[in-house]
Amino acid sequence: MNADPNASPFLDVPRTVVALAAVIGGVEGMFSLAQAGYLGGDGGIGWRINAISDFGFSGEILDWMITTGQFPLEHLRRFVTYPFLHLSFTHVLFSVVFILAIGKAISGAFGGWRLLAVFFGASIFGAFVYGYLFEFLTPLVGSYPGIYGLIGAFTFLLWVRARVMGEAPMKAFSLIGFLLGIQLLFAALFGSTGDWTADLAGFVAGFGMSFFLIPGGWARLRDSLRR
Repeated sequence: MNADPNASPFLDVPRTVVALAAVIGGVEGMFSLAQAGYLGGDGGIGWRINAISDFGFSGEILDWMITTGQFPLEHLRRFVTYPFLHLSFTHVLFSVVFILAIGKAISGAFGGWRLLAVFFGASIFGAFVYGYLFEFLTPLVGSYPGIYGLIGAFTFLLWVRARVMGEAPMKAFSLIGFLLGIQLLFAALFGSTGDWTADLAGFVAGFGMSFFLIPGGWARLRDSLRR
């Protein structure tokens, strides 16, 4: 074995993905420090609440924009700012781990900026579906719609590989089936805000965008997998 035991675990992860995870983790770090009393004087709880109010995604605001035909930047930005806000340290920890893991898994096929395009495209589409279906529920926060978009891109690679190798293409969807099954189980046991719909929409967006974002398109990917 020639593996370097001292090699960085982020060696194969695009810098853009590491940067994305670092920013998401950094935002939560700021909230955690404030809550511990190291930043500000109000205990930090108000920081998170105010940030969710100002930058979280709201279905009610989406309905207002569509109804009035007004789309101010202060509300449009919510489509891309809500993924950076989380409800707790545990919430953001899983987000960071998933972003790094899935980003590393598909980095060779997509590259850094295309990964970001999938992440934010899935986040936007997931928020829109959530806001359209659940107008008056709680604000949407968290990176999971974007993460599910990356899972959609990963599933796309597995799906193409299965078709090229003559295997059952539906096996590629076992991961998303498992994850959604877990979410629906928890929703049945503990209740849900409906955010699983944003995750599912993010997956669909990530899978669909992959047809256009793969470098060289479908033909190049097929030839590469055959080799």
